[in-house]
Amino acid sequence: MDELVERVDDRDRVLGVVVSRRQAIREGRLHRVAVTVCRDERGRILVHRRSEQLSRFPGLYEVMVGGAVDVGESYEQAAARELTEELGIHVLPRLLFTFLNRSGLSPHWLGVHEAVVPDAVVPDPDEVAWHGRLTEPELRAVLPEWPFTPDSHETFSRYLAFRTARS
Repeated sequence: MDELVERVDDRDRVLGVVVSRRQAIREGRLHRVAVTVCRDERGRILVHRRSEQLSRFPGLYEVMVGGAVDVGESYEQAAARELTEELGIHVLPRLLFTFLNRSGLSPHWLGVHEAVVPDAVVPDPDEVAWHGRLTEPELRAVLPEWPFTPDSHETFSRYLAFRTARS
């Protein structure tokens, strides 16, 4: 069964219209997606390769973990749920910023979170084919070489800019 999402406007306000995520993507309707950049205690970033079975971007690498915001969920609730579903962990990610993301299959509002996650994660094999941890310089080196999802490039660039502005 396809996920149900709420349509939002160009200012990320909920419109009160519920559609399937597939329909939102097909029609180019704005909806919400929540992602989390996962760091460990040493600051390394969790990178993973998506399962080949996934309908969206099978086999591509990602810098963040996430998915659609379900009807009635906040960005934070969706990010926490996705971390549990995909990595088998229970942490509270912190919302850093949102932006209107036009890369990927269709435009959507992207809520970008950050969380410190334990070394021991148990990825769902239906979602994650491989995972590892990279330092920021290592990640910058592989971004142009490995096949990453379209969202990964822009999101990681904005994430680094956000962190630089905050320090």
